[in-house]
Amino acid sequence: MAKRSSKAVNRKSANGLMPDKASKKIFKNKTNLDNGVQSKTLAMQIEDDVPCFPRGGATSLSRHEVDEVRAEADAEFGGLVRESNNNRRKKTLQKKNHPAEDDTGSLFGDGISGKLPRFANKITSKNVSPGMKIWGVIAEINKKDLVISLPGGLRGLVRACEAFDPDLDIETKDADSSFLSRTFRVGQLVSCIVLDLDADNKEKGNHKIWLSLRLALLYKGFTLDAIQEGMVLTAYVKSIEDHGYILSFGLPSFVGFLPKNDRTESRDDKVVGQLLQGVVRSIDRSRKVIYLSSDHDAVSKCVTKDVKGISIDLLIPGMMVNARVLSTLENGLILSFLTYFTGTVDIFNLENAFPTTEWKDHYGKNKKVSARILFLDPSTRAVGLTLNSHLLQNEAPPSLVKTGDIFDRAKIVRVDRGAGLLIEIPSVPVSTPAYVCISDVADNKAQKLDKQFQEGSNVRVRVFGFRHLEGLAIGVLKGSAFEGSVFTHSDVKPGMTVKAKILAVDIFGAIVQLTSGVKALCPLPHMSEFEIAKPGKKFNVGAELVFRVLGVKSKRITVTHKKTLVKSKLPVLSSYAEATDGLVTHGWITKIEKHGCFVRFYNGVQGFVPRSQLGLEPGRDTSTTYHVGQVVKCRVTSSLPASRRINLSFLITPRRASEDEIVSLGSLVCGVVEQVTHRGVIVLVNANAKGTISTDHLADHHEQASLMKSALKPGYKFDQLLVLDTEGENLVLTAKYSLVNSSQQLPLEISQISPYSIVQGYICNLKSGCFVRYLGRLTGFCPRSKAIDDQRNDVSEAFYVGQSVRSKILDVNGETGRITVSLKQSSCASTDTSFIQSYFLLEDKIAKLQMADSKCSEVWTENFGIGSIVEGKIHEAKEFGVVVSFEKYDDVFGFAPHYQLGGNDVETGTVVRAVVLDVSRLERVVDLSLKPEFVTRFKDSSDILPHKKKRKREANKELELHQTVNAVVEIVKEKENYMVLSLPEYNHAVGYASLTDYNIQKLPKKQFVNGQSVTATIMALPSPSTVGRLLLLLKSIGEAETSSSKRAKKKSGYNVGALVQAEITDIKPLELRLKFGVGFHGRVHITEATDGAAAEDPFRNLRIGQTLTARIVAKADKYEKNWKSHQWELSIRPSMLTDSNEIRDKLTPVAFNFSIGQSVTGYVYKVDCQWVWLTVSREVRAQIFFLDTSCEPDELQDLQKQFSVGKSVRGHILSINKEKRLLRLVLRPLSTIPNGNETIEDQSNDNVIENVFSLIREGSVVGGRISKVLPGVGGLLVEIGPHLYGKVHFTELTDSAPDPLLGYREGQFVKCKVLEVSPTGRGTVHVDLSLRFGDDVTSLRDRVDKIEDLQPNMIVKGYVKSVTPKGCFISLSRKLDAKILLSNLSDGFIESPEKEFPVGKLVIGKVLSVETLSRRVEVTLKMSSGSGALKAQMNDTSSLRVGDIISGSIRRVESYGLFITIDHTTLVGLCHISELSDDSVDSIESKYKAGERVKAKILKVDNERHRISLGMKNSHFGDDIEIQTPSKLTSDEDEGDKEEGEGEEVVDRNGQMDNTHKPNSDHQSQVEEFPVLAQVESRASILPLEVSLDDIEQADMDVAVSWTEEHAAVADTKDEKSKRRAKRKQKEDRELEIIAAEQRLLEKDMPRSAEEFEKVIRGSLNSSFVWIKYMAFMLSLADVDKARAIAERALKTINIREETEKLNVWVAYLNLENEYGNPPEAVVKIFQRALQYCDPKKVHLALLAMYQRTEQHKLANELLDKMTKKFRHSCKVWLRRVQSLLKQHQDGVQAIVNRAVLSLPRHKHIKFISQTAILEFKCGVPDRGRSFFEGILREYPKRTDLWNIYLDQEIRLGDVNMTRALFERAISLSLKLRKMEPLLKKYLEFEKTVGDEERIEYVKKAALEYAKTNLGIETED
Repeated sequence: MAKRSSKAVNRKSANGLMPDKASKKIFKNKTNLDNGVQSKTLAMQIEDDVPCFPRGGATSLSRHEVDEVRAEADAEFGGLVRESNNNRRKKTLQKKNHPAEDDTGSLFGDGISGKLPRFANKITSKNVSPGMKIWGVIAEINKKDLVISLPGGLRGLVRACEAFDPDLDIETKDADSSFLSRTFRVGQLVSCIVLDLDADNKEKGNHKIWLSLRLALLYKGFTLDAIQEGMVLTAYVKSIEDHGYILSFGLPSFVGFLPKNDRTESRDDKVVGQLLQGVVRSIDRSRKVIYLSSDHDAVSKCVTKDVKGISIDLLIPGMMVNARVLSTLENGLILSFLTYFTGTVDIFNLENAFPTTEWKDHYGKNKKVSARILFLDPSTRAVGLTLNSHLLQNEAPPSLVKTGDIFDRAKIVRVDRGAGLLIEIPSVPVSTPAYVCISDVADNKAQKLDKQFQEGSNVRVRVFGFRHLEGLAIGVLKGSAFEGSVFTHSDVKPGMTVKAKILAVDIFGAIVQLTSGVKALCPLPHMSEFEIAKPGKKFNVGAELVFRVLGVKSKRITVTHKKTLVKSKLPVLSSYAEATDGLVTHGWITKIEKHGCFVRFYNGVQGFVPRSQLGLEPGRDTSTTYHVGQVVKCRVTSSLPASRRINLSFLITPRRASEDEIVSLGSLVCGVVEQVTHRGVIVLVNANAKGTISTDHLADHHEQASLMKSALKPGYKFDQLLVLDTEGENLVLTAKYSLVNSSQQLPLEISQISPYSIVQGYICNLKSGCFVRYLGRLTGFCPRSKAIDDQRNDVSEAFYVGQSVRSKILDVNGETGRITVSLKQSSCASTDTSFIQSYFLLEDKIAKLQMADSKCSEVWTENFGIGSIVEGKIHEAKEFGVVVSFEKYDDVFGFAPHYQLGGNDVETGTVVRAVVLDVSRLERVVDLSLKPEFVTRFKDSSDILPHKKKRKREANKELELHQTVNAVVEIVKEKENYMVLSLPEYNHAVGYASLTDYNIQKLPKKQFVNGQSVTATIMALPSPSTVGRLLLLLKSIGEAETSSSKRAKKKSGYNVGALVQAEITDIKPLELRLKFGVGFHGRVHITEATDGAAAEDPFRNLRIGQTLTARIVAKADKYEKNWKSHQWELSIRPSMLTDSNEIRDKLTPVAFNFSIGQSVTGYVYKVDCQWVWLTVSREVRAQIFFLDTSCEPDELQDLQKQFSVGKSVRGHILSINKEKRLLRLVLRPLSTIPNGNETIEDQSNDNVIENVFSLIREGSVVGGRISKVLPGVGGLLVEIGPHLYGKVHFTELTDSAPDPLLGYREGQFVKCKVLEVSPTGRGTVHVDLSLRFGDDVTSLRDRVDKIEDLQPNMIVKGYVKSVTPKGCFISLSRKLDAKILLSNLSDGFIESPEKEFPVGKLVIGKVLSVETLSRRVEVTLKMSSGSGALKAQMNDTSSLRVGDIISGSIRRVESYGLFITIDHTTLVGLCHISELSDDSVDSIESKYKAGERVKAKILKVDNERHRISLGMKNSHFGDDIEIQTPSKLTSDEDEGDKEEGEGEEVVDRNGQMDNTHKPNSDHQSQVEEFPVLAQVESRASILPLEVSLDDIEQADMDVAVSWTEEHAAVADTKDEKSKRRAKRKQKEDRELEIIAAEQRLLEKDMPRSAEEFEKVIRGSLNSSFVWIKYMAFMLSLADVDKARAIAERALKTINIREETEKLNVWVAYLNLENEYGNPPEAVVKIFQRALQYCDPKKVHLALLAMYQRTEQHKLANELLDKMTKKFRHSCKVWLRRVQSLLKQHQDGVQAIVNRAVLSLPRHKHIKFISQTAILEFKCGVPDRGRSFFEGILREYPKRTDLWNIYLDQEIRLGDVNMTRALFERAISLSLKLRKMEPLLKKYLEFEKTVGDEERIEYVKKAALEYAKTNLGIETED
């Protein structure tokens, strides 16, 4: 093979190919070479050591240096020796360069041309390049990758995602170690392609090579035509079928198939994703299927055929080829194969594994051999081959030796001078070749190997490594390799001490290297005894330190440098079997828990130290004494190696207690409180021992435990405490009454427990069930299924740790020590009253403790004994009862609910006698009863105490223990969990029963009501142990109910009027759901809960499960929405539960009898955007208009908060609709009540006006919403009612402000005052409103409402209404105008009155004349007219207030700010440069010009110095205030371009001059300047006709003006003809405006600065179009943060009712974050926010569209999965799911359709399936679409709309025959002619398009025949 030509070398240099780092270093170190000596160009540089820019053919290395580099390369990579022809001389004498030879570091393969190379190709880490194809063998299978052994000893990595082709649908997250191990095996030969080299690690020999096994890359360029029979191909198993396996080659153009009967190689089952090889048996080119055979013998013997024109892309590593020897090289062979290709074989891939020095004799020229391709490089066309006998059999060489093995008698086979030794290792069963590099021969530098070693001699060798592909071991002969304890990873043992050198230090720890080169990790916590903040400063790289091995897992070694562990002389604990009792060793704490510590030892061994063995003082926290990572000395107390459990103790020598100090478990002791901590109470027991009582063990009741703890003080003595356990020297105690009382029955050992017994205990843990603890550590386990009767409840919510429970023993296993218990209430219910008895006893103790602290007297409780009669005075009457005070005790109160009043009418101050039912000592409250049956028993006596004793004797003389009695519920105390009962049969004795039990404390309690009868058992008579109370035990409900009674109930029925006992099943805001009888359901409407006035939340005292007495009042209305959920209408009103005869009258339907003005009460059930809907009764509804709810804007804005569902609202009837049974209410009383009760629809105009007058009158204050801001001085149009609008005149907006409209916008809520209400001639009402609420003298004085109030020389204020060449008109008030002649406008000359006096400007002038009869007023603005008042007023700073917004013009521009002249005054203010903008202003002169109109905010007014400070920052203006940025508001061109008809003078019927209304100049200039605003304006509805305001005001007031929403600003015209003409003119003008706006858009006349956008936004605050354009403008400036701020501002500014506009901004915001943010986190945050304000479905669809548009298919699919669950009833969502699958060309459409049909309502099935079919026709499989259409047409064959859709899709598809067949089917249906006619027409049009005359006539004939037949049928019908 010829050496590379100079062109190739030059081409390589030109491409900028540089040598690696190692080659540069070699050349830089040679500084003593003579550069003047020239030599020939190197054909190949050694080991890729190419100079940066080779030129001139010279080399900078001497001949001796070239040989050394070659030797190093061969020694490192296993290359062969190169014979040197020159004598070795010293470097100082070497001055002549010799020509270089071939380079073994570069690859060659350009063909044979000239001289052959000396050395064979071999791949190294330096010449491996991406795209190279290599054969390898799997060496390791890891969790996330595969390790591949490559030729030359290289190792490559294959990520899990690169082990499979994507078309296999195997996700990488599923490709774990188990899956990889099932799919691949160690020793499997695979073909790989190089993906990339790890460029981050440039250390010599440590480059990572990333490979891929994807066949799509290996077979790139393969076509079906290139594949021939007999070829060997590799394929993946894609799927397993019944008769074989479908195979994938990674290419979509063809697939493979392997029959199952052709499995001669092995009988194991294959899995999807498995790689296998097969021989091509046949090819079905029509179906593009390749049939393979996997016979191993056939695969291993198959040789690639010599195909003419074969390309190198078709060569795959592992292919077997026939070759012939071209020549022998120094280290291998060069072969020719497949006619056109040459390849080389290195010496380690020869047929003989032990080639001697005469190996060349065996390979003569043209010798034919069989070889396999080892690697190939497409870029250089270099090919490497192998003759290895194992590889030729398609098997990997066996690995018979392991790293670290030592062989004493290894035989030297060959000696390579300057390279190394080939050795034969005597392994079993066959020998293994090994090679020893020259650097590993001896510790010193080895020279003259041929003299030191002889062929055939024996040496001692140690295996250092293994090349799996060549089957070659790497050996070492150094003496140091046989010394030391550590040579490889397998030599490292946990606990051994080693010396290591630090290689690197990082935040996770240090990388160290042992003396043998093995690396280990020292984690950061193990680098020192204490925490190290900066480990790099304490540990220096290169330092040698002593470490101890912590553990060895695979090849990962961890060590520690903790001094205590390194220097420890104690035994090492590295396995659970070594943990013997009493062993003392060192460990380190890994975790600290409340109940103990976890300690770690070597090799992952772990133990636990319980709290009792930590050596802590009582009450001390574990975390304060120990910390994680601390080295501790501990003692093994017990171990279970099989269970991997070790119990430890920090008490190395525990102290032995004396016999007197020993307290046995289960004994009762007394203790004195020493300290109260947050964890519990520390007590001193027997004056020596200390114990701890946790908070939960202070009481059986959870609530009382914390109360008891707060009341305890040091010194308090517990009489009885039970010893539960010991923690070292500390006792674990309990004060629970249940445990103390049953201390004799509590078990200590498992032998003391008998099955099916009930044992008291407490919950100690709630993980995976309930763990019940008894004495010591004896614990029982209750599974979840045995914990609660109702499995719907969660165990963690039904119990709490520390809860007292009664447990039933189910199973006791003595071998395993396991106890299984049940906590179900049905089997563990209490049989005594100990639960409630403990409550009363502890309550008494807590009360005494609290009284002792407060030094209160207990005398009051003696006079309030249970059942005694007391006398008191009614202190206060409340809604739920009366409060009674006592004369002797000011701080004790009594309470008697309504039920206990006994029908007595009590008033405040009345003295009453009552019986004590219960006493709460903690709250100092006494429960009383005034019922006669209680009080009259003692009516003959007034002395309380003697009769108290007498009563007890009478009550108790017949009561006996365990006696069953009937009781009546008197008081239910849900908070205290008990109730007070009375025994009517036993002289109304008072008893107490618990509502709950030990095991059901946290579960819902059974509900009882006052007066309910129950059955109970007497369990304890009054005594000191019961705190003087009679204790009862309730009988379980339903025990006595038999099956016969149930059947009787089921057969019985119910009628209207019947009383039933019903149980509450659900509580809703507006109704109760109940069940009664057997299977009967009913509801109680909220209006049927109470009598009289509606109470707020009448259901608040009711609970689910509570039993109520109710009366059936009606059957459910079947036409109601949810009538099936309840069958009966019930009532629980007290008046309905009486047994009087009036009930029948109440059950009759109530007539709809309401009158206007009547006060009614209802409950809110719905609130929409305009109405609050109430329910007055079950049949009557009411509504309140939202503006009638309040007059305050803040309250109107938060309408939803003001009226929550279920709220009680009282209002007055304004109108009645009898047909709909609907009332309209208002909250305020009507001023006058009109006659009649007409409905809304039937009311005449007079009645409508009458109702309006009754609601709105002059002077009343109402709430309103701005409907329209009228242009110019038109004012505002305000909505004050449904279809009722009022007008706010320009002068009634504010008190003489320069710009009254500033701050008002459409949709804003305002508070209005009614000035006048007058009817019009058309039956409507005209309302004048005012927004001025100033009551000061100045504001009242400025108002001029009547012409009589005007006098000459009077100073007045007014707004310019219109301007003409002769002067202007100003509005003084809503009914009064004035005229100013041109000569009176100013003292000086006015060139343009329109500029100086724009419409809306505030002017101050003096009255010249007043004509009362003609109502003409003339005013002058001249200041020289003699009065100084006008000058003084215009120059007065006192009228300015800080915070006011003013407008003005720039007078002068200075470097430090702007001087601004304030409008309507002569005052000048300064706006400092720091107040101009929120951003810095660079050049004030270029940004602002004199004469510009601006707006500013007054910051400071100095009246003494006449100085005014102004601010123009945007932050000074609120969102609702229009912010004026400094830009020209008008220009000369704008002023000149007036619309046609503008400025024309008109004369009203009074003779006064006026002109037509002129649009607002500011608004008009914005529209003309910015086409964005013009576009928004063009979208709006057609504007009303602009009519002069004077025409309305000066017209006859009797003429009606209807201010409706659609025609609010349109004046009435006299005839219909002029009205139509005006509308037509308006429409034409509107079209011209739209055309102009579009032209401006085409010219891209967009705003070009932020100030211009701000101006546009002020005119269109609710337009999302403008806001989004503003955001896009900021993004064009790369200011993303500003764009985000604009989006946030838009969301706050746009009115909440503009949902579409807000949604547009949210979508723009999502796109912004998706493009410029940090997706998907930022997008998700915005998405979650948008869901709170917009329709969730629309937001989801918008996000989905964004994901699909940006091709984020994974996120889109995840979102679609969520949407199909959240909106499973939405047809649109399911269609998006189908569309997504079809666009991504994925399968699974049928599965989605099946899911959708199950989820969607039935009426949406047709729409969904038809749309899915259309999608299949357009972008899927048409056959599947036809299947969908056929399916729905089978069910609905006469749906012509479906036939039309189906036909349209077929016509679009273009299959004529298919379409005609479908038409024939359609016209063969039996339909009426009118339904068939469209189908026949479509058929005819189709044939006219694609058919001929014959087909057209055929269709016509068919239509005629159908018409005749159908007409005949219809005639017969």
